[in-house]
Amino acid sequence: MNENARAKAANLEFWTSPVEPEPLGGGITNTNFIVSDRNERFVVRIGDDIPIHGVMRFNEIAAARAAHAAGISPEIVYHADGVFVMRFIEGQTLTEPEVREHQNLARILPLIQTCHTEIPKYFQGPALVFWPFHVCRNYIHTAREGHSRMMDSLPRLLDINEELENTVAEIKLVFGHNDLLAANFIDDGKRLWLLDWDYAGYNSALFDLANLSSNSELSAEQEDWMLETYFQQPVTARLRHRLAAMKCVSLLRETLWSIVSEIHSTLDFDYMAYTTKNLTRFERAYKAFQQK
Repeated sequence: MNENARAKAANLEFWTSPVEPEPLGGGITNTNFIVSDRNERFVVRIGDDIPIHGVMRFNEIAAARAAHAAGISPEIVYHADGVFVMRFIEGQTLTEPEVREHQNLARILPLIQTCHTEIPKYFQGPALVFWPFHVCRNYIHTAREGHSRMMDSLPRLLDINEELENTVAEIKLVFGHNDLLAANFIDDGKRLWLLDWDYAGYNSALFDLANLSSNSELSAEQEDWMLETYFQQPVTARLRHRLAAMKCVSLLRETLWSIVSEIHSTLDFDYMAYTTKNLTRFERAYKAFQQK
């Protein structure tokens, strides 16, 4: 545990009495704690800006506040430099197999639609754009500058990134979450909540749908259901192909995120294993994309 982070969490002026922060696992860009105060439980999130990953805390806080106003994320009750506090949601984070259960997919999709259409009504201040193809290009440049162990693979990945961007072509902007890992959904027994707005920003709706699918390995049938339900029209071969391209860039971005993190992150996390996991998924998705 990072004792400096724990001390920072314990000494916030927000608390009404001395507190004992309890480590909360799961974060790989932040250090998180649970704190009891005022007969309530709160989550304290410690993390500075991470420009190398495009993570800017002013944007994360603004997105989280807008998401709370839209009714899909817990309330932020305090923030200061490098830290914010939000209300604790008593529940269970979803797993990838649970995301694949139809009853959960049917609850997740409206949450994504609310993110896309309602958050812009409440978002205040400057907003970021999360264009995954730019993100991948930037990661490749960063990996080159850092003399990544994956140097020999980078030219091919850059070419694939351009191919995928050309396939997606014109988009309509929505406000995206852009990090739809299973663990970012919490089920409190009555409803789902969506957490972790580190990478939030304007993007294509197709990216969030593809990100959800690639992260939790949805079936082709589930993807068709998702596309038809979201867009309220029959699924075309063209739309499937564009989704396949976004799935590839979603996995490419996650792979490159990990490759860069291998070089620059100081958190205690097995980034090499995470790179291998996502690179394997990416290669499988890209092979399927080429066959469509």
